[in-house]
Amino acid sequence: MRALVVVNPAATTTTAKMRDVLVGALASELKLDVAETTHRGHGKELGAQAAAEGIDLVVSVGGDGTVNEVVNGMLENGPSPHLPTLAVVPGGSTNVFSRALGRSRDPVEATAEILESLRAGRTRLVSLGTASASGCSAAPVSGAAPPVAAARADADADAHATDWTPPRWFVFAAGLGFDAEVIARVEARRAAGRRSTGPLYVREATTEFLLGRVRRRPAMTLHLPGEPALEELFLCLVSNVSPWTYLGARPVNPSPEASFDAGLDVFALGRMGPVRMLHTLRQALAREPLPRGRGVHRRHDLEELSLSAGRPQGWQVDGDHLGTATGLRVRHVPAALRVIA
Repeated sequence: MRALVVVNPAATTTTAKMRDVLVGALASELKLDVAETTHRGHGKELGAQAAAEGIDLVVSVGGDGTVNEVVNGMLENGPSPHLPTLAVVPGGSTNVFSRALGRSRDPVEATAEILESLRAGRTRLVSLGTASASGCSAAPVSGAAPPVAAARADADADAHATDWTPPRWFVFAAGLGFDAEVIARVEARRAAGRRSTGPLYVREATTEFLLGRVRRRPAMTLHLPGEPALEELFLCLVSNVSPWTYLGARPVNPSPEASFDAGLDVFALGRMGPVRMLHTLRQALAREPLPRGRGVHRRHDLEELSLSAGRPQGWQVDGDHLGTATGLRVRHVPAALRVIA
């Protein structure tokens, strides 16, 4: 079996020693090529190359961002039974997709599980999602002061209001609004040398909630087929798996019914203050999560949805901030990719 191992050396927990151990274990049973990513988008290039060359197996070693790039490359021309099978070795900070597949959090143990599944022929098809955005701008992550960045985003949104980006695949989540703004804050801290940790996300989320205008001036509207529009939202999470993310070992689970075997789930929040937000967060962190209450909107097993915004909002897929947008179209794609089970 021919396999390509895509390693992101910049991922949070990926080290040269770990890479060598993993590659050695995989090479004992596979005809192996190894490629390290060197720039943003390189994982997508390598995934597309693997699909074009008829590689049997692609192993992503890194975080969820690495998985997303590899999958977008593999699916560049859409789903096909002739695409490589995907395996994921966790090397990031949260590794949501790997954990959703049942992989161990330890990369060496996860590699052993992958090899055992390969010997047994255990694979499965999983559903994924796609997201397209309009009114796009990358200004808010360009390093400009917030007022300058907001002005640039507004100008770009006006210039590209009717232009939709090509669909971008996501494996576990997409979002518009508050969550994307938090991710942008974390990415800025990481660019300045900070390590991605649970406390860093909590700190930046708290700052954005208390000081940011996204929550204080909700500008989003959720459009669902056959339903009235839901207006004045400041957060909208679209989930393909449960949980949505983790704080260390603790799952954050706003959409507990989300599954690879169903359509997409939505969790959206309307105007609310700190006390109600803390109550909603406690519900999502509970052992048996069931977020509900005034301003909380949940939907299960959707095939499509769209979002519009009165001003530019951050948008993200699989925890990767992609700038701002004023519109988002999201679609469910069943049986999109075969993975090692």
